[in-house]
Amino acid sequence: MKRYFKIGLFVGIISFTACEDDLNLIPVGVVTLEDSDNTPTITIMENLTRSSYDLLSNRLNLLAEWDWNGGLVFQNDYVMQDIASDDMEKKWNPDGDQPWIDEINNFSFTSTNGGPNGLWKYNYEGIKRLNTVIEHLTNPDIETLTGITEARKNQLLGECYFLRSYYYFSLVTNFGDVPLILRPVKTFEEAFEVAVRENKAVVWNQIKSDLNLAKDLLPNTKYSSDTEKWRVSKGAVLALLAKSHLYTENWNEVPPLVDQITALGFDLNAHYFDSFRTEFIDNEVIFAFDHQSNATPRRGNGICAPLGWGFFAPSTDFLNAFEPNDPRKSLTVNVAGQNVNKMLGSLDGTNKGNDDAPNNKIYIRYADVLLWKAEALNATGNYPDAVAIINKIRQRARTTPDAAGVIPPAGTLPDRPASNDPATIKGWLISERRVELGFENQRMLDLKRWGIAKQVMTAHGKNFQDKHMLYPVPQSEIDASAGTLTPTLGY
Repeated sequence: MKRYFKIGLFVGIISFTACEDDLNLIPVGVVTLEDSDNTPTITIMENLTRSSYDLLSNRLNLLAEWDWNGGLVFQNDYVMQDIASDDMEKKWNPDGDQPWIDEINNFSFTSTNGGPNGLWKYNYEGIKRLNTVIEHLTNPDIETLTGITEARKNQLLGECYFLRSYYYFSLVTNFGDVPLILRPVKTFEEAFEVAVRENKAVVWNQIKSDLNLAKDLLPNTKYSSDTEKWRVSKGAVLALLAKSHLYTENWNEVPPLVDQITALGFDLNAHYFDSFRTEFIDNEVIFAFDHQSNATPRRGNGICAPLGWGFFAPSTDFLNAFEPNDPRKSLTVNVAGQNVNKMLGSLDGTNKGNDDAPNNKIYIRYADVLLWKAEALNATGNYPDAVAIINKIRQRARTTPDAAGVIPPAGTLPDRPASNDPATIKGWLISERRVELGFENQRMLDLKRWGIAKQVMTAHGKNFQDKHMLYPVPQSEIDASAGTLTPTLGY
């Protein structure tokens, strides 16, 4: 019997004494805690770091084998942020397949639903891996023990601090107060000590603290590696730090951080769709998961498979949100072909049905970052600069050919006029973010942080209640903790 950590908090970071054949899947590159403790080598630290990225991938069955009801077949970002919102429907042709997704869509879900369960387990599995490698890399003797160079140690440690922050960002924005675990859990006594929900303010402070550490560890260049552009860069760290300040309404902190990202060389691509093509376009993409076909272990974009089964379709309300001739509409979805182009990374249906597709998952891109800056500027009274950013986004859109290669006619997406009314500008921002970032897992989080989720969802015919501002802590985790982990209010 080997001592493996399972996935989840109790069924992951805490429950680590099961036999190997009791587990679901142990991804390649993930080592046992026992092996990691006994033989901290450069290879182990490299593999642990790389495997910590995997929880951001769209690879199918990463943590289990076709566990649909547990929400573990693929990452649930599209379900929890897009289908739950007014942008996306489960399928092009409604049916009874996967009713747990319908429960998310109509807000009838409970704490046993697979959506929150999968979201929780993916994030805590990533944190578990990261805590192990961070513990090794912060050992003052690690260079002597392993021969790792200081530069490589700093690079890996910077990546790990960022990734841990990213997983905690997902947890705190979706669940509120969550357990804050910053070291490997090695005994049952420790397990029950950490199985408590920490105040979200403390979690936010830890996110920002980790990001500030990462910022000083990574090279002051656009990418950390010219050959592995998928690795966490200083730009990614600055972006997540800016987003964290945006979500906690520290408005004055956001613009300077965005300016530092700009100084690293990031800008809008000339063509709106370039960020989503299979090729890694390096002008606008700040952080993405680099899917690769035919890799060992598998590293392909599995979300393209359910697209071939009829999953993921735009709502009528989303399609109607676009202004006339906005090319972003046809570039995002092909209604006639029932293709979600952004998710496929193609404009002709390529990758549809492929469970090992090569197109990347975009997490942070420059257009999103610019709109954070505009929102912060509007909140602090700098209305002209806020409007100028909105118009920069619109200008790129109206000069991009649509999916048929046709440039929009003159008068499409005209500039927003000057305004000193923050409510008017905020309305423009809300509209622009929806069409610019559609199907990029932003919509529901945006609606919640703006405080308009209930209003918008009610207007969309959904039964959104106050409790739905947060997702429920999975019941399986509460049960495993014998009640130490408390439920989300209202569930």
